[in-house]
Amino acid sequence: MAKKRYAVCGVSARAIYSYIAPMCQKFSHCAELVGLLDIDPLRFKVCKEAVPEAQNVPEYMAEDFEKMLAETKPDALLVVSMDCTHVKYIVAGLEHDLEVVCEKPMTTNTADALRVMEAEAKSKGKVICTFNYRYNPIHRKLRELILDGKIGRVTHVDLNWYIDIKHGSSYFHRWNRMRENSGSLSIHKSSHHFDLVNWWIDGIPEQVHAFGALNHFGPDGEFNPSKVDGRDCTTCTELMNCPYEARWATRNSSIFAADDHINAFDGKEPKYTNYSPHMCMFDSQINIYDTFVVNVKYRNGALLNYSANFSTPYEGYNLSINGTRGRLETQEFGGAGGAALPKFHEGGQYIDYFPIFGGRERINVPAGEGGHGGGDPLIREDIFLGEDPARKFDILAKSVDGLRAISIGDAVYNSIKDGGVKDLTSFIK
Repeated sequence: MAKKRYAVCGVSARAIYSYIAPMCQKFSHCAELVGLLDIDPLRFKVCKEAVPEAQNVPEYMAEDFEKMLAETKPDALLVVSMDCTHVKYIVAGLEHDLEVVCEKPMTTNTADALRVMEAEAKSKGKVICTFNYRYNPIHRKLRELILDGKIGRVTHVDLNWYIDIKHGSSYFHRWNRMRENSGSLSIHKSSHHFDLVNWWIDGIPEQVHAFGALNHFGPDGEFNPSKVDGRDCTTCTELMNCPYEARWATRNSSIFAADDHINAFDGKEPKYTNYSPHMCMFDSQINIYDTFVVNVKYRNGALLNYSANFSTPYEGYNLSINGTRGRLETQEFGGAGGAALPKFHEGGQYIDYFPIFGGRERINVPAGEGGHGGGDPLIREDIFLGEDPARKFDILAKSVDGLRAISIGDAVYNSIKDGGVKDLTSFIK
């Protein structure tokens, strides 16, 4: 069988470590990397130092997209660039009838997600959205229990997500902190969470209302040493007066909170040209929220209460799913940057099942290996090897899943801005 040929749009840290390295090192028997495209030529050097197997892969600047397709003739695109550029590469790939594998979020707003859906309908290609958190063992087990009718018809989901000070502040150091780049954290981050709920309950969102605020970051953040714009953690003279940074840094260190989970920004050598991932989290240009609460009404009658806080002492979530025949509960907690806290993870995670009549049943779920609770290795298998035919339910997300998650996140941001209830029924099918 011929290898599937992949071109990568956006040589980000996520692209390198989640897709390029595994493709070249674990899936080389069925996948071939044929092209790299980015706006910054330094990213090619960073990539090839990290993945020597990619040494001879051709490099293309962003304006050479069509040239890359003509010369490398890929079967598929991996889109792992800045969120706001996803729509451009997805639509262009579909116009060439290519398969497009896109890192979440698929787009940064609902209008662009609808553009993707329209382009896909006209194309021989298809879109895969990499909602890797679906593949986490605990999340798959929740899906199984609901499908098996364990709690009857789902009536209500209560999901509260906590992002710790290291992980949470990292978004405000980087390009994510601008709505125009990321769609805001209700899309960039929470689309993960909205997709999980949508998938667990087979939910099609119809109405959304939210409240939110910028409580911790931006110029009015309580721990801002002074209201000065343009500082950078690598050169800031006030670093040791910033509690977020001083927790890990010393006067002689270069350890900063923005590590993107994989220390992608560590080291003395620059990783980007004319861009810093250590911009000050208290800059006035920040125009997204770090705290929000959300209500969602679904077509099947289910209701969702959701909250997200991006500056908490630990990382994780509390989840309960209520149904006509019972209730499921679980929780996940970690330390700085998402590291597991052993007392919560001894023997793996568990789900508590409470039947409507009867006593509690504890369902232990063995932990997976790899990123996102073991989800990353499994989604890569589905991407590069094809979906597992033995699996009982669909798990690899499609463009419609991307649209549904993004439409909630976009409605959240807009509802916070104007206070209104957002109706999604005119475009969500």
